[in-house]
Amino acid sequence: MSSVAVLTQESFNEHRSGLLPEQVAAASTEPRESGDDETLPTYKDAFPPLPEKAAVPEGMQEPGNAWTSKIRPLKSSVITQVFHVPLEERKYKDISQFGEGDQAKICVDIMHKTGAHLELSMAKDQGLSIMVSGKLDAVMKARKEIVSRLQTQASATVAIPKEHHRFVIGKNGEKLQELELKTATKIQIPRPDDPSNHIKISGTKEGLEKAKHEILLISAEQDKRAVERVNIDKVYHPFITGAFNKLVGEMMQETGARINVPPPSINKTEIVITGEKEQVAQAVTMIKKIYEEKKKNATTIAVEVKKSQHKYVIGPRGNTLQEILERTGVSVEIPPPDSSSETVILRGEPDRLGQALTEVYAKANSYTVSSVSAPSWLHRFIIGKKGQNLAKITQQMPKVHIEFTEGEDKITLEGPTKDVQMVQSQIEAIVMDLVSRMDYTEISVDPKFHRHLIGKGGANINRIKEQHKVSVRIPPDNEKSNLIRIEGNPQGVQEAKKELLELASRMENERTKDMIIEQRFHRAIIGQKGEKIKEVRDKFPEVIINFPDPAQKSDIVQLRGPRTEVEKCSKFMQKMVAEMVENSFSVSVPIFKQFHKNIIGKGGANIKKIREETNTKIDLPAENSNSEMIVITGKKANCEAAKIRILAIQKELANITEMEVSIPSKLHNSLIGSKGRFVRSIMEECGGVHIHFPTEGSGIDTVTIRGPAEDVEKARKQLLSLAEEKQTKSHTVELRAKPEYHKFLIGKGGGNIRKVRDSTGARIIFPTSEDKDQELITVVGTEEAVREAQKELEALIKSLDNVVEDFMTVDPKHHRYFVARRGQVLRDIADEYGGVMVSFPRTGSQSDKVTLKGAKDCVEAAKKRMEEIIEDLDAQVTMECVILQKFHRSIMGPKGSRIQQITRDHNVQIKFPEREDAQGPPAEPPVQENGEANGEVKEPADPSVPRKCDVIILSGRKERCEAAVEALKALVPVTIEVEVPYELHRYIIGQKGSGIRKMMDEYEVNIQVPAPELQSDTISITGLASHLDRAKEGLLERVRELQAEQEDRLRAAPLA
Repeated sequence: MSSVAVLTQESFNEHRSGLLPEQVAAASTEPRESGDDETLPTYKDAFPPLPEKAAVPEGMQEPGNAWTSKIRPLKSSVITQVFHVPLEERKYKDISQFGEGDQAKICVDIMHKTGAHLELSMAKDQGLSIMVSGKLDAVMKARKEIVSRLQTQASATVAIPKEHHRFVIGKNGEKLQELELKTATKIQIPRPDDPSNHIKISGTKEGLEKAKHEILLISAEQDKRAVERVNIDKVYHPFITGAFNKLVGEMMQETGARINVPPPSINKTEIVITGEKEQVAQAVTMIKKIYEEKKKNATTIAVEVKKSQHKYVIGPRGNTLQEILERTGVSVEIPPPDSSSETVILRGEPDRLGQALTEVYAKANSYTVSSVSAPSWLHRFIIGKKGQNLAKITQQMPKVHIEFTEGEDKITLEGPTKDVQMVQSQIEAIVMDLVSRMDYTEISVDPKFHRHLIGKGGANINRIKEQHKVSVRIPPDNEKSNLIRIEGNPQGVQEAKKELLELASRMENERTKDMIIEQRFHRAIIGQKGEKIKEVRDKFPEVIINFPDPAQKSDIVQLRGPRTEVEKCSKFMQKMVAEMVENSFSVSVPIFKQFHKNIIGKGGANIKKIREETNTKIDLPAENSNSEMIVITGKKANCEAAKIRILAIQKELANITEMEVSIPSKLHNSLIGSKGRFVRSIMEECGGVHIHFPTEGSGIDTVTIRGPAEDVEKARKQLLSLAEEKQTKSHTVELRAKPEYHKFLIGKGGGNIRKVRDSTGARIIFPTSEDKDQELITVVGTEEAVREAQKELEALIKSLDNVVEDFMTVDPKHHRYFVARRGQVLRDIADEYGGVMVSFPRTGSQSDKVTLKGAKDCVEAAKKRMEEIIEDLDAQVTMECVILQKFHRSIMGPKGSRIQQITRDHNVQIKFPEREDAQGPPAEPPVQENGEANGEVKEPADPSVPRKCDVIILSGRKERCEAAVEALKALVPVTIEVEVPYELHRYIIGQKGSGIRKMMDEYEVNIQVPAPELQSDTISITGLASHLDRAKEGLLERVRELQAEQEDRLRAAPLA
């Protein structure tokens, strides 16, 4: 970690005594790199650190240092500087605070920021001496920080010409940054749009002087420089620059000035010369001398050269003009490209103009431009596939440029005259050959049919091209052209033309038809993975069928194709839709929830049979749903048949009757109640009967009641009684009570509320979970009955609001039962008994005192229930049931459903053992486990002792545990064997195993058929004992059917 070393005056003098006087003086000025013989020693040189003892790897020498060796082959990058801050410039002058306080903190901060090391000492004059060590960059940064943070600041201004400011700033501000670092000052230069020429400097007095001096030096240096502008006629610029700028380069080298001659493309006459005043004057003299001389001696001649040949005279990048200038000293002036003039001017010494003119004509005539007549449609054949034909020509004659212009019946050639002539003869030969064996034609087809001619993915057009060996160009949509061009050999062109016209003619006979099909049927028509629509498209391959995007919610399906085919396809699809409409009739059948599993049947046998025989779709509500409705979808007649069969199963299982009651339709709405609350309360009270009112507005008075005979009669009486009340003097009152009180008010099995209703004759309706207002209780009946019921209920609610606290004792051994599973038992008690709060003592406490808090009646009822639970717990026993581990998964059932059912039915707890890995190493004998448990080793136990992994533990009342054990054992799968002739096995298995799978699903068993190579007659059936007899009988029945079929075939064989 960095630290500040504070030296006394004496100790600092001792440090300095190791240096020579002249070195001491030098050390306080500019920093120098140590390591040279002539430089000052660094702080580390004067006071070398003691060597650190570090581990040295074997075979390596211990590194030397200042104490062990004087040899320093490498230069050190560390320097040391001493800065002095006079007393009057010190920011912190409190001597008592030296070495601590803000000054010390600032020094530590500077060391952290810059990476330099600082040491402070006090001089005799109370000035501050700071020794800074580190890399040059770090020392300079530290110096700047010291000046700005430990020294008082002054400011000054310096005025220099505005044009010199940019030289103070330097490229990207680098010069300014360097200046600020070097002088430890802050320099502010006015912005370019500011007319001021004053530069402001802030820092220490010493720094201000240095910065001022440096800025004035920069300005003085710029004062020595000069800029001269000389106007020279543009035509004489080439003589000043010389060929390839050689002459101007020589002048710049000789004078040291910079000469800027505008390029030929820029129409400026001004030549700019910059540099030292003397250098500029010398350069200007030289330029003017050349200009005067050429102006005096040079003459001009004008010649006409074709515009197309100008570029050959100029040459690539103007090189030809430079070459003529270099060889002859003559400047050739070419008119600009945008000028129509063909006059070329030659300017130079008279005796050189002839030679230059010869060279200009030679260059102009060295290249020629020619053209070959060739129909534009043949151009691509001349070029060849991927330019192969053209590449052969250009490889032989690389200097010839061949240009094809779209839409023009000619090819332009450009290049050396001889080469152009040879290429021209070659291309003419190719054109003659192609014209003799190629043909083309154009046909007119309406653009709306173009994409159908092309086909999906170009299928149609690619087939025609391949078959007739032709090229077909169909114009793109943006051209809006009717013309289709066919090119190739004459026979192929005619055949392709004929086929394309036939296709177009057929399409002109095409029609588009929009069918209105409800969107709900679209998915059914398309089918899974598009299988059904594929069948339709295969049946009508010429018809394109387009369905709307599902997001558009459109009913329009578009058909397009030949008129007759579209009509056929339309009729076919209308028939499909009609069948779907017929099959989409839906009816809901209310079936008591407890009978749903009987409707489904074992392995879904019953529901499957009804679905197959009535050809309907039957949907049952989810197991965890409160809905009793079974939805049947299909043809109306089939749905009715399926409904009758489902109702028959319910009727067979229970004493279910159906009764019709006549109640005036005007009373129906009031009997149903808001959102069906009223009629629902009657259904719940009467054992869950189903009451069906006719559709509103139908005018029908008949109300249907379905359910067990007793409950139906009870519901009938209630409905008639209520209807009579409604007609005479029906009265309604609303009460409010906290939702947690509702269960308690209703009572177990509705006992409490039934007493109130029987004593008063009023009906009390509690909110369902779907209702918004969960506190609202509605009382309906005669005015007197409602008043009595209201009085009783209000008294009950008031007593519930009267919170009391009671206590009871519960043996600590039972506490765990109540608070386990996050207090589930306590939560159930709270739900049942008006939200009563039960508090058990803390875990680990030996207290048996349990607190109950809530409404008085609720507390009493909860207390009574807890006493019943404790009685059960005291009577609880633990029983073992031994079932082999391999059957455990089967006993548990899917997601543990079978075990959960046994737990609920018998009110016991069942714990399965940990599974043993059959693949792992053999478990240690039970003897050693017992030995470890008892702290001693026992003799091996009897092998008949069951394994731990086979023992299931049951807890509960003895009689309940025994019943649960029987239920568990009944779930153990049993295997029986059935003799079935080997030759019938494959028929029993069925196609892809469908036959055997159907039997396994129907009887809820596993059927194992032996491998064919065994040729065994024995088939094994494994499952619950209760299922095996039916499965065996079903298998033998299937065997008898197969044998009868075989006999029929044998009897039929002789007749054949």
